Amino acid sequence: MNHQSSPPKPELIAKQDFWPFLLLTTLFMLWGVAHNMTDTLLAAFKRIMSMTDFQTSWIQLAFYGSYFCLALPAALYIRKYTYKSGILLGLGLFAIGSLLFYPASITMSYGFFLFALYVLAGGLSILETAANPYILVIGPQETATQRLNLAQSFNPIGSIMGVFLSKVFILSKLNMAEADDRTSMDPEALKAIQAEELAGVMNTYVGVALFLVFVWFVIRAVRMPVASETVEGDGVISGFRRLAKNKNYVRGVVAQFFYVGAQIGVWSFTIRYVMVELDLKESDASDYYLVALILFALSRFLFTALMKFFKPSLLLALSSLVAIACCLVVIYANGMVGVIALVLISLCMSLMFPTIYGLSAEGLGKDTKLGGSGLIMAILGGALITAVQGQVSDITGSIHLSYYVPLVCFVVVMYFGLSHYRRKKAKVQHPPVKMVH
Repeated sequence: MNHQSSPPKPELIAKQDFWPFLLLTTLFMLWGVAHNMTDTLLAAFKRIMSMTDFQTSWIQLAFYGSYFCLALPAALYIRKYTYKSGILLGLGLFAIGSLLFYPASITMSYGFFLFALYVLAGGLSILETAANPYILVIGPQETATQRLNLAQSFNPIGSIMGVFLSKVFILSKLNMAEADDRTSMDPEALKAIQAEELAGVMNTYVGVALFLVFVWFVIRAVRMPVASETVEGDGVISGFRRLAKNKNYVRGVVAQFFYVGAQIGVWSFTIRYVMVELDLKESDASDYYLVALILFALSRFLFTALMKFFKPSLLLALSSLVAIACCLVVIYANGMVGVIALVLISLCMSLMFPTIYGLSAEGLGKDTKLGGSGLIMAILGGALITAVQGQVSDITGSIHLSYYVPLVCFVVVMYFGLSHYRRKKAKVQHPPVKMVH
C-alpha cells in the first residue's frame, strides 16, 4: 500500500535566520519602552504644569502625529534602499529625539518637549515601517501573521520596562503639590520644583538614548537576511491605486486607526481612572497600569499559541467583543470592580495590532512596503482619538464616560475581524472556478 505523506507544515522561521530574527524582536521591545514612557508623561505633565486632560493629550498628538507624517517617507526610503537601512535611520532618530529631552528640560518649555517627542516618534515610525513588514516577508507567507504576533510579543515586555522606568525615575520624583497649591506659590519656588521634576524626565530619556546608540552599532555590524520580496517595477501611484482597490486592506487600515486610538486612550487615562477610583497618587496608581501591561505581555504569547488552532480573524473578533463588555463595566462600575475591568481590557488588546497588520497585509506582494506605511500611518488614531477622549473627560467631568470612546473603537475592530473571517470562510466553501481552455 502506498501512503501519501501530508505536506510538511511551513516553518515559522528558518534556522539560519533565527539570530537576526531575535535581534529584530529587540526593536519591538525598544519601541514598547518609548510608547509607554510617553503614556505616563500625560500624568506627569498634568501635575508638573497644572494642565487639563485635553492639554496633556497634545503629548500623544505630537507623538502619533509624527508617526503619520513619517511613515510614507519611510516606506519610500526602504523601497529605494533596504529594510536594514530603514531600521538604522529609525534608530538614529529615536536616539536624537531622546537626547533632545536635555535642552527641553533646561528651557522648561512644553513646546520643546513636544518637539523632542515628535523627533523621537519619527524615528519609531521609520523603525516600525521597516520592521513589521520585514518580519512578514522573511519567512513563509502561511506563518506570517503568527510570526509577527511572536515578534510583537516582545513589545509589551518593553512596555513593562517603560512603565517601570517612569514609575521609578519620573512619577516618584513628582512633588505632591496640587494645581491650586502651585498657583498660589512664589514663582521662583514653583520654578525650582518644576526644574527638579523635569530633571527626572530628562535623565530617563537621555539614559535610553545612550542604550539606543549601542543597539545601532550592533545592528550595523550584523548581517541581516535578504527579504524574499518582489521589487516594484512600477510607480508609487500605481501601488496606492492597487491598495485602494483592495477592500480587505482598506478595512484593515481603518480598523488599525481605531484600534490604536482605543489602546492609547485606554492606557493614557488608566492612571487617572485608578487615582479617581482608589484615591491614589500617580506613582501608586501606575502599579495597576504595570499589571495591565504584564497581562498584555503574557496574553500575547497565549494568543500566538492559540493561532495554531483558531483563525486569527476569529480570535480578533472575540477579543474585541470581550473588550467592549469590559468598557461597559469601566463606565458604569465603581471602585475595584471598574479598575479590574480596565486592567482586563489590556488582555483583550494584546493580539489586535499584529493581527490586524498581518490580516491586512495578506496577498499584498510587491506592495507590502507601501501597504505597511498605510498601516503605520493609521497609528495617527492614537493622537486624534486620545484627544477626543480627553475632551469627553473634560466636558463631562467624568473619566468614566470617556471610555465610551474606546468602546466604539472596539466595535470597528470586531467588524473587521468578522468580515475577514466570513470572507475566508466563503472562499473555502466556494473556491473560484478555473476555466479550462
